Amino acid sequence: MSGRTVLVAGASGLVGEAAVESFAEAGWDVVALSRRPPVRPVRHLAVDLTDAAAVAEAVADLRPTHLVYGALHEKPGLIRGWREQDQMRTNLTMFRALLDPLAEGLEHVTLLQGTKAYGVHLHPIPVPARERFPRDPHENFYWLQEDHLRASAAAHGFAWTILRPQIVVGPTTGVAMNLPPVIGVYAALRRELGLPFGYPGGAGIASEAVDVRLVGDAALWAATAETARDQHFNLTNGEAFSWRDLWPALADELGMDPAPDEPVRLAEFLPAHADLWRRIAEREGLVEPSLDALLGESHFYADYCFAHGATEARPPALVSTIKVRQAGFGDCYDTEESFRHWFRVLRERKVLPG
Repeated sequence: MSGRTVLVAGASGLVGEAAVESFAEAGWDVVALSRRPPVRPVRHLAVDLTDAAAVAEAVADLRPTHLVYGALHEKPGLIRGWREQDQMRTNLTMFRALLDPLAEGLEHVTLLQGTKAYGVHLHPIPVPARERFPRDPHENFYWLQEDHLRASAAAHGFAWTILRPQIVVGPTTGVAMNLPPVIGVYAALRRELGLPFGYPGGAGIASEAVDVRLVGDAALWAATAETARDQHFNLTNGEAFSWRDLWPALADELGMDPAPDEPVRLAEFLPAHADLWRRIAEREGLVEPSLDALLGESHFYADYCFAHGATEARPPALVSTIKVRQAGFGDCYDTEESFRHWFRVLRERKVLPG
């Protein structure tokens, strides 16, 4: 696509890596910005987004027409940080550091939010949550970034799209919120210990997930679609599920037998078996023997998603995706097959044992 260059920020992260793939496959000139290079070999800039001077220097010679911003700062332990002011300020600082020196030449910016926009981490949300609802009255870096985005767009004339995916599922390791590596490691450890692989969470909850390939393709679509201009869109696979009902399929793909539920706090169980994982990784020739490096903060996210410790079902966290479909983007995925696919990819990449 001659004349169009997309800069993907957070390109080694879950969504950023998918965006790199989608734009590159479509023939765009892609520049990846992240601390570590993405899997796909494209032009890469390694820079710390919290250092505004370093960012300005790194992008001084770039003239991207499009920006996909998937960078994210999370704190150790993940969940508590969602309510803390310094986490919010850091995410705004990072976004401003990159957007401000590029804004004058941009045609379009895609920004990522999520269902925390509806307050899902604080209170029950309407079913389904819709993009047209008034802004949920809680403090969130989403609002800080969005307000700056809107002001910059008004000043410089570029369009924007905000995507709100729910429980993104993909292959990326060492990130804050990705469940296939966590579940795969849990299965490998339970097998090694001769323990059953029952669902480790609490009372059931109806939820939705989205394959990361869908998110990457949605970012590609939004970059040029007139119907995506200055809009928010929820993104899911297009179906609801419960973790307890999905668990037997996950066990099957990971070579484990079905087993009764067994509540386990993964944020405690997995680190406690870091040495065992290292032995498994060395024996099987896996690429990441360090459990910390493999999981990032995603084991905390797993406990949150699985409602560990909940004795009563939480209210459903379901969002409408009618708006994005009516706007012209109708991709969907089978959630069970999505998990199966990424487990296979993780085995092929020698992240998980075969």
